[in-house]
Amino acid sequence: MTTSLNSFLVAPEATRSESLTVYTTALAGAALATVLMLSTDVPLMATVVVALLALDLFGGAVVNATRSAKRRFHGPDRSARHHLGFVAAHIQPFVLALVVPDFTWTVAAAVYAMALASATVIAFTPAVLRRAIAFALTALGLLIATSLLTAPGELTWFAPVLLVKLLLSHMLPEEAKEQAAT
Repeated sequence: MTTSLNSFLVAPEATRSESLTVYTTALAGAALATVLMLSTDVPLMATVVVALLALDLFGGAVVNATRSAKRRFHGPDRSARHHLGFVAAHIQPFVLALVVPDFTWTVAAAVYAMALASATVIAFTPAVLRRAIAFALTALGLLIATSLLTAPGELTWFAPVLLVKLLLSHMLPEEAKEQAAT
């Protein structure tokens, strides 16, 4: 993979180990999601879309947690507006509702709203509490996503991985940076 493509997909100055971890996780998540989808009677196009979403979400959950990506997303030129824009751009729940018959628009809206509302709270929480609040909201989101929302069994992984990617991996800066801000 070319350096510039890797810089775009992972982050500028990503280490070989970071890149390997990201791509391995992305491919494993996509493969497992594909196997789950192939065990259903959904259209092949839905399986392809889910595989691509899994590639993005599993890879993104790891990439956003790397130091190189933290430097990219939490630099001095980044604000709460940038972080919330990144979260808002994650319209994957609606893509699922569009292509997977049993993934309802109600579930899509609930997952999307939960991610965006939680990210907003995290963005405006004082730095000293930000990590704890992010974990609290993610834990509560996992409860809601897995117990109160009804997603098809082959997609029960979707909301939890989305929340980990956005709330824990993306919204939190490096811990040393958090401590310096307090």
